[in-house]
Amino acid sequence: MILLEKITMKEFEEYLSQTKTIVFPYGTVEEHGSHLPLNTDSLIIQEVLIQAAKRRMFFLAPLIPYGVCSMTKDHPGTISITPETLRRLTGDLVSDTYSKGLRRFLLATGHGGTLHYAALREAAEKLVERFDDVKIAIFSPYDLLAQELSGISETPNDSHAGELETSMVLHLAPELVKGRAEEGYPRHPRPFIVKDKLKYWPGGVWGNPEKATAEKGERAIGLIVDKLVEILTEMEKE
Repeated sequence: MILLEKITMKEFEEYLSQTKTIVFPYGTVEEHGSHLPLNTDSLIIQEVLIQAAKRRMFFLAPLIPYGVCSMTKDHPGTISITPETLRRLTGDLVSDTYSKGLRRFLLATGHGGTLHYAALREAAEKLVERFDDVKIAIFSPYDLLAQELSGISETPNDSHAGELETSMVLHLAPELVKGRAEEGYPRHPRPFIVKDKLKYWPGGVWGNPEKATAEKGERAIGLIVDKLVEILTEMEKE
């Protein structure tokens, strides 16, 4: 396992001869109901990458703990950044590690927000236009594994801080789960864009946390790790 922040510059050069792949994990400081920690997205993506790193060789960069949180920006505890900030940060990180010899980049996000994902995609599009010899992929388990993960959940349309995320935290860090929030869903008046988002989604839960179990969380984590290993294997191919 190559944890970027824990190796020396000499070790970096040695590992670079074995792999040109680096993974940047993106999390959030974001409300996840009254029962899950603010670092839920960060916890999940970091843990699955650590497990994947035991099966594939790649540089694992330190977690980026902030993301674009549009629907939850007014909830207590959420700290959001703008899409522009995320695009520029991603562009800088990839460009600078490219200058150090890395050529394959996986942007792995534990946060599935629409604007957050779009910002990562926009940054990646510009980077593949700028550099001819790179591979860049974006990984969101809630995008690439939507069907498989929904098969684990009993709650239709389960999402943020619901059955599945609660199950994964129960599996990874049960001591961080503070009881169970009630089933809830956002009530934003589509297609209108509203300023006071907290008014329409006060509980910050999308799904039914009461149906969560550690066993479901273990199954979900296993699916995510397997998919990550599959993508990393594909990235290594010329």
